[in-house]
Amino acid sequence: MTDISLKNIIEAALLAAGRPLTLDQLRALFDLHEQPDKAELREVLQALQADYAGRGLELKEVASGYRVQVREALSPWVSRLWEEKPPKYSRALLETLALIAYRQPITRGEIEDIRGVSVSSSIMKTLLERDWVRVVGHRDVPGRPAMYATTREFLDYFNLKSLDDLPTLAELRDIDSINAELDLGPPDGAPQVARIALAGDPEAIDLQAVPDDTDIDAAEAGDVEAGPAAGGDSLSEAPSGPLH
Repeated sequence: MTDISLKNIIEAALLAAGRPLTLDQLRALFDLHEQPDKAELREVLQALQADYAGRGLELKEVASGYRVQVREALSPWVSRLWEEKPPKYSRALLETLALIAYRQPITRGEIEDIRGVSVSSSIMKTLLERDWVRVVGHRDVPGRPAMYATTREFLDYFNLKSLDDLPTLAELRDIDSINAELDLGPPDGAPQVARIALAGDPEAIDLQAVPDDTDIDAAEAGDVEAGPAAGGDSLSEAPSGPLH
């Protein structure tokens, strides 16, 4: 690396990648004889976070790794770089997504029971196409309905490292005020951390996480039979989020 510092290399890689990078991916940038260990990389990443303090950029750790992104507070200005009017998500879609996030794994029928109305097929199609939810198994009941859980892409999109970072029920705000935040920016745009409102009985919420890279184990899930996971590796990026 001679005259080039480790911090400069890591910063350049994060800026060029346009997606989160894990510690292993960052180590793979170097030849074996000069690979930094993970502890050294974490120190460099902390130093970069300190460097970005008070600036327009920030270094954020999300579910898929570390990424450099525009600060959320600057979104109103940065989003004007794109002329296309961002779409907004409906209350029904947000409530459905919130139920999946907080009560996963959950079937479509269970969502409908809680909301008291049917779930539109277009809503489930949108959530699956955006890789925010995936099928993790099938309930062992007549009809064997699919069970849904959130994905790593969901966490990345909403600037979360894990499901533990979701707002608590006490922090949840009214869904209508949230909908105003969910202006998606240009095609593949994403808001920063969104507060997800939940319809239904808050006492029944189960915050147990379902790992994104494994199927549900039948022994742990009880009446669930594990099935192949759905979803891809794509990441939706935002004008107020990752740099391109």
